[in-house]
Amino acid sequence: MLQRNYLQVFFAVQKALFLRELNMRISVSRLGLFWTFFQPFFQVMLFVLVKLLLFGDTAETFDFAVFLAINFTAYNMFRSIINKSMGAFTANKGLFNYKQVKPIDTIIARSMVEVFITGIIILIFIVIGLYFDYDMNIKNLVMFSLGFLWLIVFSFSLALCLAVANTFIASVSKIVGFLMYAFMFGSALFYTVDMLSPELQNIIYFNPLTHFMEMIHGSYFYTLDTKHVDTVYMMSWTISLLFFGLWFYMRLEKKIISL
Repeated sequence: MLQRNYLQVFFAVQKALFLRELNMRISVSRLGLFWTFFQPFFQVMLFVLVKLLLFGDTAETFDFAVFLAINFTAYNMFRSIINKSMGAFTANKGLFNYKQVKPIDTIIARSMVEVFITGIIILIFIVIGLYFDYDMNIKNLVMFSLGFLWLIVFSFSLALCLAVANTFIASVSKIVGFLMYAFMFGSALFYTVDMLSPELQNIIYFNPLTHFMEMIHGSYFYTLDTKHVDTVYMMSWTISLLFFGLWFYMRLEKKIISL
């Protein structure tokens, strides 16, 4: 019998963990699964309603409902990868008895499940958008797709750092839960950077998630642009988080398994 190489073992583990996590998401709570898919639609409807109540039916240079759908889909994927990954080590502790399964494998699998679910949500939005004749013309599909792919890597990098920290510091998850609300209102989700005053723009520039949002919706709509996107800043955050996440993980992997 031929011995499998590292990549074969890795992909076999990932396949098993992916199916395990996906099955748990589907079977544990039907209400939770329903909310997973309904949440972005509820968010879009809520903020469209708020806009109508506060500002009336004002003319926009872009389709506001599609704008919200894109942004909340990206943000929910980011938030879900972070939230699901922080508890991955403790939730899958029993699997670490198998030498093929490493703690980091569980974060990769959970992240891929969230990406898979996001893909289904995007397909649902596309079908709805085509049916109701929303603006489905993408200005730059390559940059739009790159924004989502880059956000996945950034989310995983941050999730890895937080998962390691949360294993040893229980309060990390509570702090992150609070920060997620701050990110939602301070990341250009339901507005563009151009809508803000120069003073506020200078503040949210420090939030790397703002640059991802601007890159994604700026690449989708012809009337928007990506002039506020700093790719060097985004790359610095992504590489730094990935480096420190992997560094801390490798140093603490044995402790994570033994806890």
